[in-house]
Amino acid sequence: MDSARPGGSEQNPLRVAIIGSGPAGFYTVERLFEEHDLALRVDMFDRLPIPFGLVRSGVAPDHPRVKSVVNYYHNLASDPRFRFFGDIEFGTEVSLDDLRQRFHHIIFACGAQADRALGIPGEKLDGVHSARQFVAWYNGAPDYSHLHFDLSGSSAVVIGNGNVAADIARILCRTPGELANTDIADYALKALGSARISRVSVIGRRGAAQARFSLKTIRELSSLADTAVTVEPEEIELDEASREELASDPPSEKVFQALRGLAGASEAGKRKTLHLRFLLSPTEIIGDQQGRVEAVRCVRNELYRAGDGSLRPRPTDHVVTVEARLVFRAVGYRGISLPGLPFVAERGVIPNERGRITNPAGGQPLPGLYVSG
Repeated sequence: MDSARPGGSEQNPLRVAIIGSGPAGFYTVERLFEEHDLALRVDMFDRLPIPFGLVRSGVAPDHPRVKSVVNYYHNLASDPRFRFFGDIEFGTEVSLDDLRQRFHHIIFACGAQADRALGIPGEKLDGVHSARQFVAWYNGAPDYSHLHFDLSGSSAVVIGNGNVAADIARILCRTPGELANTDIADYALKALGSARISRVSVIGRRGAAQARFSLKTIRELSSLADTAVTVEPEEIELDEASREELASDPPSEKVFQALRGLAGASEAGKRKTLHLRFLLSPTEIIGDQQGRVEAVRCVRNELYRAGDGSLRPRPTDHVVTVEARLVFRAVGYRGISLPGLPFVAERGVIPNERGRITNPAGGQPLPGLYVSG
């Protein structure tokens, strides 16, 4: 590689490699191309043959507006300074040493590729799955299209109180007609169309005031064609600290009021019921004699003010058991180690300072290595 200082001319441009072609990768491309006085070339690598990552495999199929961002990514990819190389896996087809010989800077935009575990008994039972598996399956992701989900039971539990949990619940509750108008994978449409699930429970460990649903998400759930959405009245009650928290956070107050409007809602006239549950922490997933999930045992929580000022849940002696023939855990993701890069296993992250990968021993930046996303 030319040892002269890069970036000064078309003959000696700055060469940048980006590992990962999802949103983090493409927004990094956008930022680089904003440096108009910099001559550069960007090569993007992905282990899949096609780009766009989670926009393809992670966005709900009934959210076409969100997926339309790929049109912008196409514009970025049409720039003559950009090249995409698919079906190339870092650490297998290409190594860190290979990239260092050809590029001045290497940016890792691989995302969090592993699932967080609940750490409770019963997670290995048949019928317990991660949110990532199910979402990627119904979106037709190549690595997940072979999976099978037993949808023959009448009840499902989604553990988590964020928008991914809401996406899964919404897909489970939509009618075949609603799903047919989306870009859901054909095999998933067929499987969900014959599903027998009639009751879905979404379980969160904190209160309704702390739920991570957006207001749009609540409205989408409330407008499902053949699903009644309900909240347990006693689980929507606010403690004093939560009232104070909402008083200073108008957007969260609007979400809470939308949830409160669902308390005690009638389930009559709808084929399915979606229960939004709060202040419950799963302590065990219970299985039958065949090793298949049949229920989730939870402890009722109360909120307390921690030393850092945040509201956190702590268990009471009240136990609640929720029937479930299918369980999805939607409690977040964690990063995985990459060959040749430092990794902090207990946190599941590549150590970095404002995007510059650092040596975990001393904190010094490693030249030319970055993370994004």
